[in-house]
Amino acid sequence: MSRFSTPRSTLALGVVMCTACFGIAACGSSNNDTTSSSSSSSGTSTTATKAGKVAVLLPDSKSSVRWETQDRRYLGDAFKAAGVDSTIVNAEGDPATQRTQAEQAITNGAKVLLLVDLDPGSGSAIIANAKKNNVKVIDYDRLTLGGGADYYVSFDNTAVGKLQGEGLVKCLDGKTKPVVAELNGSPTDNNATLFANGYNGVLDPLYSSGKFVKGPNQSVPDWDNQQALTIFEQMLQKTNNKINGVLAANDGLANAAISALNARKLPALPVTGQDATAQGIQHILAGEQCMTVYKAVKAEADAASKLAIALAKGETPTANQSVDNKGTKTPSVLLTPVSVTKDNIQDTVIKDGFLKVSDVCTGKYAALCTKAGVS
Repeated sequence: MSRFSTPRSTLALGVVMCTACFGIAACGSSNNDTTSSSSSSSGTSTTATKAGKVAVLLPDSKSSVRWETQDRRYLGDAFKAAGVDSTIVNAEGDPATQRTQAEQAITNGAKVLLLVDLDPGSGSAIIANAKKNNVKVIDYDRLTLGGGADYYVSFDNTAVGKLQGEGLVKCLDGKTKPVVAELNGSPTDNNATLFANGYNGVLDPLYSSGKFVKGPNQSVPDWDNQQALTIFEQMLQKTNNKINGVLAANDGLANAAISALNARKLPALPVTGQDATAQGIQHILAGEQCMTVYKAVKAEADAASKLAIALAKGETPTANQSVDNKGTKTPSVLLTPVSVTKDNIQDTVIKDGFLKVSDVCTGKYAALCTKAGVS
């Protein structure tokens, strides 16, 4: 395990932390339906008659595969197991669509919204409308700046960026004054700002001392991977290919940088990532990406669903942390991220069941998995 990998005990602590925040039993099953409900074997509704409806508003399916492959499944499973009626919809990157989805959910009787906003303005409008209708809102994964949601569930996103910065420093060990390019996340996503705070806290002192050289630095609108490809191609053109490392804010942006390098037949560079996607893990196995950040989505979904279920029942759950949102303290649950390198793939994303071996060890990657002890 690399020196920047977080021990398994830390991951376990993050999961335990989210469970301990509320006096609500954990729940789970397997179902991918967008709408879920439950009743007893006798045909008489149980929890569903005692709880209001919950609506989950996902942002898109382009910025990260996690929203559809992970969050939808885990949240749907949790609500079905609890017997709480729920709907899960995806705005596919359109703020107007997300506002309409939120309004429709409230019209249809939702008492709780689980919101992943697309930008602070549209997110705040959704929250304001919910409050007018006595509907509770949980900011899920992203904090809506100035929005005033009732709760916030996410990971420690500054810590995510710090892991990325530390990972890149380790991967550039031995390089003399390496030029580092930065592909930042969307400027409208507060998480992207927190990630940057984390990795800049690691990299800025190295730039100031002259040990590292700060190269091109640009944010990628809407986390759009195609735009990231164009941006990184321009970075290579501008520097005459003289880039030695890439701080990419997630695996999608990392893949864009790797694709541009491969298209120019340039040697692989240390590239960071986030989300521990199957593609990102494959790039790590192939030596094209030096690390990614694993965020246990199931733990995040479990924490959020417990809050939502309690709110849907008219309860007032408590959280053991709070986050400042423009002067307002928002009750929060923040989980612990984990750095993943080739050394600990087996002990993190595979052991936890986040990814299956069959997701990663396909084709040319099968032999690389064997070599890395992934089975």
